[in-house]
Formats: sequence, C-alpha cells, structure tokens
Amino acid sequence: MLAIFHKALAHPPKELNSPSSKLKIRNPSLPDVILRDFHSSHPENCISVTFSTGAAFSYVPSPSRLYSSFDDVHCVFLGSLDNLSSLINQYGLCHKTNEALFVIEAYRTLRDRGPYPADQVIKDLDGTYAFVVYDHKTNIIFCALSGDGGIPLHWGIAADGAVVISYELEIVKKSCGKSFGRFPAGCMFHSEGGLKSFEHPMKKMKAMPRVDSEGAMCGANFNVDYYSHVEAIPRVGSAADWTGWDV
Repeated sequence: MLAIFHKALAHPPKELNSPSSKLKIRNPSLPDVILRDFHSSHPENCISVTFSTGAAFSYVPSPSRLYSSFDDVHCVFLGSLDNLSSLINQYGLCHKTNEALFVIEAYRTLRDRGPYPADQVIKDLDGTYAFVVYDHKTNIIFCALSGDGGIPLHWGIAADGAVVISYELEIVKKSCGKSFGRFPAGCMFHSEGGLKSFEHPMKKMKAMPRVDSEGAMCGANFNVDYYSHVEAIPRVGSAADWTGWDV
C-alpha cells in the first residue's frame, strides 16, 4: 500500500522532515516518480487511484489489503479486525461490510453526527490493522495504526513536501531521502489535528531524532511522553468528532 498527499492537504510533525535531506545525501523523489517506482515493484496487479487535489492511493489487492470508497470517502485498510461482526451490529451495517467499508462508515458517522472523540472509537477496534482515510469532500486525511504495531507502517516527506505513507520501508526510504520514520503504534494522525496517541490521549507525543549508519540526521521516531499531560476540557455536541480532534 502507498498513499501520497500534497503538502497542502497534510501537516505532519515538523520533526519528520530531516535537515539532512536538503544536503543531497540521498535525494527524495517527486510523487509521480514514487508512484511509478511502486508500480514497478508490483507490475502485475497494482491498482492506483489519483485525485486532482494531489492525493493518490496505490495498492495490491489481497484478503489483508482492502480498498473501498463511498460518498467520496476513500480508505485503504491493512490487516483485520477481530471484532468486525460486533462492530457491524453496533453500527447497524450490512453483514457483508468489510473492514475498509466499516472504517468509512464509522468516519462518516462521527464526522456528521459526533459526539464521540476519535480516540474512543479507535479503542473499540480489536485486531492488527493500519488504515488511511481520505475524505475528498473536505480534504481531510485520517490514519491509524493498531497498538500492537503488527503492521510495519512508515511515513516520510517527498521532494515537493508531499506526505508519503506505506507499509514498504524501502519505498519510503528511497522516496523520502532522510525524511522518514516509522509510524508509531497506538497512534492516529489527522491532517488538521496532527499526531496523537489513541491509547494515551491525554499524553503528548515526543520526537526522538535518529542518526543513521552514515552519521546523518534522519526523520524522528515518535513516542508517547508519559510525563506530560494535555490540558484540555472535553467538548460536547457535534464539535467533538473526528474533524475536531477532542480528547
């Protein structure tokens, strides 16, 4: 799976963008080149979906890699949900709903009717998973990785500032120069609200700079700062949804 979002759509932590990438130690690539390289890695069965806004999905279909879209909301889902049947019943969905469609429906419900905060909803998902949602209507990006970290999700910054997300480390390393890192387990990223932990929503995230074998500064690793506390008063009503990022 590969997802690319123009810098105007996504606003990742500034620590992900390494100053070493500007030193031409390893040149990052442009989105068109990254998509072409991904297709070259999977020449027989790779599928891509692109948008005029500068967003793109590319994936290889399999039972554990799903793509779905509904009402202009698009989702790539990796892994599986152990409690999908109970979630389907809870949300009143069709029993043939797969994981990607469920995430879309849950996102639309919270976007439009809230008031449950995103971290509480993600906590209800049992399994090993990673997903990326792109709401083409609102240009919102939302992604999350399960707490067990069973899916090796990575992200980085392309040559033009676009955000690159993929489970294939070599694609991200080649595409993003030194500006890349592993997406932290138990966390979610929202294009407007940034990176947060859904396992510890009242704790701040901290960035730990990485130095590679060449001695160059790389994009940071992100972890929960257990000594910090987010001072916030939870909202009520329709504002406390996935578009508002209340915790």
